[in-house]
Amino acid sequence: MTDIFDNTIYCKNCKVEMKKAEYSKNGFDMRAVFCPKCHNKIIHPADEAEYNKFINLKNKEFSVKMRLVGNSYAVSIPKEIVSFMESQRKIMDEMVRLCFNEMGMLTLNFGGEKKDDE
Repeated sequence: MTDIFDNTIYCKNCKVEMKKAEYSKNGFDMRAVFCPKCHNKIIHPADEAEYNKFINLKNKEFSVKMRLVGNSYAVSIPKEIVSFMESQRKIMDEMVRLCFNEMGMLTLNFGGEKKDDE
C-alpha cells in the first residue's frame, strides 16, 4: 500500500507544490506538508487520528489503586494507556523515570530522556 504523502501534493489555493515537514503539537510528532507560498498546512491523516486518540486519553481521568508489593507500592496503569503507548513504540520491560514533582504529584517518563531543568 502506498502512503498518500509519497505523492506530490499541490496547494489547493496556490497550485504550488507543497513541501514535507515535521509538525509537533503537545509533544506529539506528526508528518505534514505545507505550502511555501501561503503557508497552508496539511497534517498526515493517520498521524492526526493518532493525535486525536492521544488527546482523548490525555483528557480522561483514571482512578487506580495503590497496593503494597513487598517493600514498595505499585500503581496499575490502565491498559488503554499502555496499548496506546505500545502502538507508538515498544515500552514493555523498559525502565521508566519516576519523579516527585510537587506535593501530591508524581510523573512517570516513558521516554527515558532527562529534562534540561533537572
